Amino acid sequence: MNADELKKMALAYHADGKPGKITVTSSKPCATGLDLSLAYTPGVAAPCLEIKADREQVWKYTSRGNLVAVVSDGTAVLGLGNIGPEAGLPVMEGKSVLFKRFADIDSVPVCLGKVFNEKGRTDAKKLIAAVECLEPTFGGINLEDIASPACFEVETELKKRMGIPVFHDDQHGTAIISLAAILNALELVGKKIGECKFVVNGAGAAGISCSRFYITAGAKKENFLMCDSKGVIHSGRTDLNPQKMEFVRDTDARTLADAMKGADIFLGFSAPNCVTPEMVKSMAPNAIMFAMANPVPEIYPDVALAAGAAVVGTGRSDFPNQINNVLGFPGIFRGALDTRSSDINEEMKLAAALALAELAKAPIPEEIRPELEAAYPAEAKTGLFKHQGGLRRDMVIPKPFDPRVVPHVARRVAEAAMKSGVAAIAIDDFDAYEKELACRLKAARK
Repeated sequence: MNADELKKMALAYHADGKPGKITVTSSKPCATGLDLSLAYTPGVAAPCLEIKADREQVWKYTSRGNLVAVVSDGTAVLGLGNIGPEAGLPVMEGKSVLFKRFADIDSVPVCLGKVFNEKGRTDAKKLIAAVECLEPTFGGINLEDIASPACFEVETELKKRMGIPVFHDDQHGTAIISLAAILNALELVGKKIGECKFVVNGAGAAGISCSRFYITAGAKKENFLMCDSKGVIHSGRTDLNPQKMEFVRDTDARTLADAMKGADIFLGFSAPNCVTPEMVKSMAPNAIMFAMANPVPEIYPDVALAAGAAVVGTGRSDFPNQINNVLGFPGIFRGALDTRSSDINEEMKLAAALALAELAKAPIPEEIRPELEAAYPAEAKTGLFKHQGGLRRDMVIPKPFDPRVVPHVARRVAEAAMKSGVAAIAIDDFDAYEKELACRLKAARK
């Protein structure tokens, strides 16, 4: 399919029938006079008064416990940039579709205007003030497509002020999924994360947050070289914001090509076709390449493999090892909501990454193969889904449509929430929870 055909189909998809991608449906009947009196006046006064007497009852009598706000100001939308909240709304609607499809979580897109400074960029204080006011309605906040560096301040401050999980998916989603892929790739090539040299091309929200997260998982900060549009972030530069300053290195490397010499792992959050075969050849043996620029990666997988890379991934669904945030946020929020957690902390994020790594190594049960084969017919023909366990270079992370993903991620996140003390609800039997969630989500998909 060429670009013009895709554009035409996408516009029709969004415009035909009811405009947009989401709607609101009632979870209770409203077909009779009695139903009406229960749903609204006078019956609705009863739960209102129960909640007034004890605010914790809001979780019992409203939809809040399964409701997430997808919040954006439209300043960093996909690869489109600062296009504004109205233009960003289709993306936030799409995120709501994914929450519902993969985790049966209801969500509302909230695109905020009038939260900008005189240059049209995010005013962190205005955005924080607006989002903070949403807390009584939602069980969690998914921040999306907020430009760097304001996004760091926005999330950090909201996590302090709010008693519900606040999660900026652009920062943490890619970090969680890519760490799972890195851990399995390193196991394949026989390397340890603490000994690996990383090159990170792209110093925005994703690049910085991913690097921080890898360090949490055991990577050494001194082993990172980070590049932005001006080259390597080195000690001689005077144009760096505080987040980039975290990754300043005293080095003679100035270009991406310089940085990649001898590197074990390349992570790309940057621009298309900026990595050459010669750069890959200059890396350490058994190099790992995750080129995640979309829609065109920093280097195409076949080119990277031909140049000597051992494991390659991208952000695209038409290549193996897709680093896709939908592998993370549905299960992460499912586990956080089901334990009524007050936060999504580092322990929960690491648990999600390890859950994905575990799943990629597990045998694929025969009963779920038809679902995977229907979602990925081309790969089904290669026998990919007859996987009997162990690691494969073409599947170091699970597929997004693998129905085991959300239940297993939610289980590990819920376990971590309880262990780290942020869960208000305890789950007694995690095996039963994972099994019941899988059945519930299967029924919701029908």
